Amino acid sequence: MRPPTPEPSHPPNQFGLLTQRRFGPFFWTQFSGAANDNLFKFAFTVMVTYQLSVGWMPPSVAGLVIGALFILPFLLFSATSGQLADKFDKARTMRFVKDLEVAIMALAAWGLVTNHVAVLLVCTFLMGLHSTLFGPVKFAYLPQVLGPRELTGGNGMVEMGTFVAILLGNVAGGLLVAIPGTGHRDVAIACVSVALLGRAVAQLIPATPATDPELKINWNPITETWRNLQLAHGNRVVFHSLLGISWMWFFGAVFLSQFPSFAKDVLHGNEQVASLLLVLFSAGIGIGSLLCEVLGRRQMEIGLVPLGALGMSVFSIDLYVACRDLPAAELMGVAAFVSQPAHGRVMADLLLLSLFAGLYSVPMYALIQWRSAVTHRARTIAANNILNALFLIASSLLAGALLGWGVSIPEIFMLTGIANALVAFGMFLLVPEYLLRCVAWVWSRLVHRLNILGATHIPADGPAVLVCHPLRPVDALLLMAASPRPIRFVVDQRLWETPVLRALFRFAGAVADMRTPNDPVPAPAWSDAAVLDAATQALRNGELLAWVRADGPAGHGGLQRVSAGAMTLLTRAVAEGLQPPVLPVALSRIQGPYRPRAHLRVGTAQAANGASAQGLEASMEALRQA
Repeated sequence: MRPPTPEPSHPPNQFGLLTQRRFGPFFWTQFSGAANDNLFKFAFTVMVTYQLSVGWMPPSVAGLVIGALFILPFLLFSATSGQLADKFDKARTMRFVKDLEVAIMALAAWGLVTNHVAVLLVCTFLMGLHSTLFGPVKFAYLPQVLGPRELTGGNGMVEMGTFVAILLGNVAGGLLVAIPGTGHRDVAIACVSVALLGRAVAQLIPATPATDPELKINWNPITETWRNLQLAHGNRVVFHSLLGISWMWFFGAVFLSQFPSFAKDVLHGNEQVASLLLVLFSAGIGIGSLLCEVLGRRQMEIGLVPLGALGMSVFSIDLYVACRDLPAAELMGVAAFVSQPAHGRVMADLLLLSLFAGLYSVPMYALIQWRSAVTHRARTIAANNILNALFLIASSLLAGALLGWGVSIPEIFMLTGIANALVAFGMFLLVPEYLLRCVAWVWSRLVHRLNILGATHIPADGPAVLVCHPLRPVDALLLMAASPRPIRFVVDQRLWETPVLRALFRFAGAVADMRTPNDPVPAPAWSDAAVLDAATQALRNGELLAWVRADGPAGHGGLQRVSAGAMTLLTRAVAEGLQPPVLPVALSRIQGPYRPRAHLRVGTAQAANGASAQGLEASMEALRQA
């Protein structure tokens, strides 16, 4: 038996998206905006902390004031920005936001040259408004121009680009503002130049039709914020994913806000060491974000989220352990810091915990974009921005309180890691799909070498039925790994009555097929009407349905049972006006001493009203023998 030929794909990887007009100009537009935000904010912070004497804003609170002013628009205007992104062409909206950025940076340039702190504070608020307007349109744009197999890669590129832009912006702002004599002027020139460059690139973004052009804007931010949160709460999986994303920002803010003090008071390093920690954290996020497409085989693989959460907790706690016995020392530079073996573990922990944060966040962003209602997608992202802002504020308040109570910075990192494990565990119990996909992902990569052919035949949304050649129970995990969307399984009685498997199937929301398992005659219609009702309701809900029947001797008629059950359901569905496509599926295994190879083939979809039991059986046998 020859292995199936891999499916062609275009572009070959996520980096290929940069060469395409639908993604490249958008990527550099958002990259320039993130870089400019941080260039301006960091340069301004350095100015009021080290270079200017501002009696009404002491240096000790300057960073907090600037950060608070930047976040405030997310709370006030996210709801409005989500409406604007849904109502208008997204390319046009992005160009308007870049026009606004140019105007803000022109005003900021004057404030920088004249050392007018009040003007710069106003510009900080306005740049926060700029980011508030751009956020919903940015994440709502991606699912409109990318296919389901490109969405994870596209989000990974955006996440990587954002953190690289933040890093470069901070570095450039710090270097430019420190230039004697001309630093403030140089920062002004850089801010205006980056804004103009971003506006020029934004002109190349292709037109993107509005998803809800008839929407009437509600300008009341309070009522619209509440409405957005209620709207997001309507989809349980999406809402809990929004909370999961916001928790990730809480988690990251704890580390980022403590890097300067952590470097100085715990690691005994100077400001260059603090910058090194930021570089490691940003690099880890970028690497993890890019790995999502590779590890997920170019599909939206939310099974990576539990792995990401596990890594975040493990390396946060290990960072505490690595810092416990560091000896007291004089402040050291980067070279001296890196040369000490004990610091290697600290750097590895920071890199790895941020890498796993990238694995955690990117699939969750992709799921939110793909599962949100198309007409309300930007408003759902706006709700996420509101939650993010609240979680960031809570992070600052909690970290400050812990420090005030005498908790050390390494202990805060450890407590954050423990809290992350508890939060993740609770979320995965509420949304079992994450854990189930994780188990399927691990099984299909560590236990088997799974080769998938025809996964693109599975429709990205809407009701559909997978008719599978009889599988072993564990083979259902391989089918889950091959599907880009969750599967609702119909499980035969023999498997359902196995205690351990029954608990797993209940957790997965499976439907029990209560037909007699040892009947040697292929069963005609379902004998349990409740099972048929549950399966039909799943199709009404737009779910993907599949059968799992235990493999047995050929005389037990397993293949005929599967096709007969599918035809019973399809007949009922067609009678109710549903037309779910039906897809034959077959799995073949080549045994080996280690990680046996498995080939899973998904056939082309057949119309529900034209399918037949004999045709489905023939298709499954043909796929199995291919």
